Amino acid sequence: MSTQTLAAGDGGPRPIPVWKRPAWRWLAGLGVALAAWGVLYSQLVPASEWLVSRLPVERTSHLGEALAFFFYDTPKVLLLLALVVFAMGVVRSYFSPEKTRALIAGRREGLGNVMAAGLGIVTPFCSCSAVPLFIGFVSAGVPLGVTFSFLIAAPMVNEVALGLLFALVGWKVALAYLVFGLAVAVVAGWAIGRLKLEGWLQDWVKDIHGGGGTFVPDDAPTAVDRIRLGIEAVRDIVGRVWIWIIAGIAAGALIHGYVPAELMARIMGADAWWSVPAAVVIGIPMYTNAAGVIPIVEALLGKGAALGTTLAFMMSVIALSLPEMIILRKVLTLRLIAVFVGVVGTGILAVGFLFNLLFH
Repeated sequence: MSTQTLAAGDGGPRPIPVWKRPAWRWLAGLGVALAAWGVLYSQLVPASEWLVSRLPVERTSHLGEALAFFFYDTPKVLLLLALVVFAMGVVRSYFSPEKTRALIAGRREGLGNVMAAGLGIVTPFCSCSAVPLFIGFVSAGVPLGVTFSFLIAAPMVNEVALGLLFALVGWKVALAYLVFGLAVAVVAGWAIGRLKLEGWLQDWVKDIHGGGGTFVPDDAPTAVDRIRLGIEAVRDIVGRVWIWIIAGIAAGALIHGYVPAELMARIMGADAWWSVPAAVVIGIPMYTNAAGVIPIVEALLGKGAALGTTLAFMMSVIALSLPEMIILRKVLTLRLIAVFVGVVGTGILAVGFLFNLLFH
């Protein structure tokens, strides 16, 4: 057994033990772990349904819907968090936060936000599933505004949402939603980045963002070193946020199972200026992904709700959900959460009013 160094983060460098195991054992163990991850992830739906079936509740009841949602989303988000944080820990062994920031800073203004928002299109995650990626990007030193562009676009604009919108209301509306949804993600992320609010991250995230607490091998990192970096990142970050994730999903599950749709349809069907902000306020406490909210959108439109109002509701549900705010509270200060909600909310309101004007 030998020692290597952990960089200063809370008390200066200190030696940590490194067990001399053959590299092939580490690589084989990683392969087995990834295979197990894939098997577990593929069984989330049947496992959640089986758990609900073993309880004395009706599956189609409000409680049954809430429990199924909780049993499915909790392991899903935790699995995603572990995988993404591990991957970002490995990536950090190749590219330091300083190099990552320099790479993006070398692009022309706003390109990083466009790239991050574009990446969000091909990642069909709900808002709480996007938070692990947000944490991973911040941990890798990606600028804060760019990470927010991804956090907004990932749940709000993806192929699931666009495909269902195309089937429901046609390609023109789907294309308009794509354009304006990306515009909200890019502009909001750019605006937050220009405000230079990195100091409003939680202290432990600022330490990671600045490179503190990173395992630094004495020599050039080996494959084993990189695996150990990923494992260390999972232990540190997942250990800090898991309770917030469970609390957020529990709140979302209750709302998902019990909030009535009829009341929302009556409010959003009103042809008045306040219908758009009212829809956003109603949507924020809710929680679902794009595939889950679009059937609600279809029902609302069928009951006479205005298109812009309904899309503003949809955007607020999947980009500004209360459970997402609960999870982000572990990463962001209340001031930064308020700025995030204010900037994104303003963009959503603009889209809602514009759609109502164009498609009245």
